[in-house]
Amino acid sequence: MKIVSTVFFVSACIGFCQVAFSQTPGQTPASPAKQAGVGGKFEPTWQSLKEYQVPEWFRNAKFGIWAHWGPQCQPEQGDWYARLMYDEGSEQYKWHVANYGHPSKAGFKEVVNDWKAQNWDPEKLVALYKRAGAQYFFAMANHHDNLDLWDSKYQSWNTVRVGPKKDIVAGWARAAKNNNLPFGLSVHASHAWSWLETSQRSDKSGPLAGVPYDGRLTKSDGKGTWWEGLDPQELYAQDHALSEGSDNITSLFKQWEWGNGAATPSPEYCNKFYNRVVDLIDQFNPDLLYFDDSVLPLYPVSDVGLKIAAHYYNHNQATHQGKLEGVLFGKVLNEEQKKCIVWDVERGAPENIQPLAWQTCTCIGDWHYKRSIYEKGEYKSAKDVIHMLVDIVSKNGNLLLNIPVRGDGTIDEKEIAVLEDIASWMKVNSESIFDTRPWEIFGEGPSTEAANPVKAQGFNEGKVKYTANDIRFNKKGNILYATVLGRPVDNINIRSLGKGKAKIKNIEMLGSTGKLSWKQNPDNLVIEKPKAASSDIAVVYKIYLQ
Repeated sequence: MKIVSTVFFVSACIGFCQVAFSQTPGQTPASPAKQAGVGGKFEPTWQSLKEYQVPEWFRNAKFGIWAHWGPQCQPEQGDWYARLMYDEGSEQYKWHVANYGHPSKAGFKEVVNDWKAQNWDPEKLVALYKRAGAQYFFAMANHHDNLDLWDSKYQSWNTVRVGPKKDIVAGWARAAKNNNLPFGLSVHASHAWSWLETSQRSDKSGPLAGVPYDGRLTKSDGKGTWWEGLDPQELYAQDHALSEGSDNITSLFKQWEWGNGAATPSPEYCNKFYNRVVDLIDQFNPDLLYFDDSVLPLYPVSDVGLKIAAHYYNHNQATHQGKLEGVLFGKVLNEEQKKCIVWDVERGAPENIQPLAWQTCTCIGDWHYKRSIYEKGEYKSAKDVIHMLVDIVSKNGNLLLNIPVRGDGTIDEKEIAVLEDIASWMKVNSESIFDTRPWEIFGEGPSTEAANPVKAQGFNEGKVKYTANDIRFNKKGNILYATVLGRPVDNINIRSLGKGKAKIKNIEMLGSTGKLSWKQNPDNLVIEKPKAASSDIAVVYKIYLQ
């Protein structure tokens, strides 16, 4: 995932075409990946992928929980550790030198070796997530650090051979199945090519100035080490010239779509990525597949992403008696691409109801576990999460929430408390979330009047504050749910439900058996402030329409 506070300067719209190989001057598009795997209805073209229909189970599910967990959680220093630990003078660099040694001698591979996942209990965690209301569960298959977290046939650097010596994805998959939750996998490794370019650097000052970091080591350098027999280039993928401006840590932001001077991935790199992902799909048959990429992996400099999308749809259809039940996600999609794959919005949400199903992905802290967030009590509260969820669902979206996992495989007591609070709210109010659809409008109140557009991948989260004056709507049959985002302090005034706009038979408050006093006027519906609200987080009114 991207660093939370960063605004990415990327184009929000790539042309709708069969395969568009656009590149900056001097770039040569990587050759297409070799076609492999099952055949089927879908071909690796946008026109073919446009036949996709989002399955109803996903539209009904609304809420998923994600374990964005890998070796970068071991240092407990937050996001993008494997890149930033090679940035001389950064906090991660300083921490790494103090705890592992200088990156010329102890690079990221030492973090991988240090990661043991010794207290990991996937069954316990997934059961907790389900109790908190999750209707699907996601695990990370790899990150930009390029370590595969399963018994990968095409990547020797995987968690069965190194680090935990466990098939992490298989463990999560069993837990999801045992808890009867659809299983999703997130794939982030397509960007390792440029993301790990910092490992080619060296210090500019100090006693080791000019001594290269470990990003260009080869298999022969491993003699007598714990990694003897493994090729570091399989992990770091740095046997190539640097991208333009790579000495600037932020240069990657404007190169995320493989333009603006980004070094073009080789055909071998693209083909290997394709094979790794197809292997992942074929081994685990995920119900959901998420790519941390603009549009699709390696798009538009390779057709790998289109080939993977076609393979995923065909494979899923073949394993579901001819019915396509899988969900594939991409970011920064234009309107035509949103018909082919589901739009994912990172740490944000669109301003209005969307015609097609979409998803927000966010986190209660950093994507990777960060101890200082725990120590300072800076996690999102259950109230924050529920308000986001209600707003997202009112706009035809789903929420995928990451709960950061520590290196040892556990979550901390503050995270557990957030989940328990979410579970308590869900126990009373879940009917207003699951199996619903948007109403005519998504809401009323001050937050609906504030401009807050998404930026590139998203990144507009938290910029609009919700109060008990804000209401969100969604429906299920002839029932309209009106959710007040807080404990009501006055009578509830709903302008959209005057006599001329709706005929109301009855109103209840979820979590209460008391009789409500309400009056429908020509221009509004007034519900008397409850004597005892069912929740301080959000109060749901169940409105029966004629």
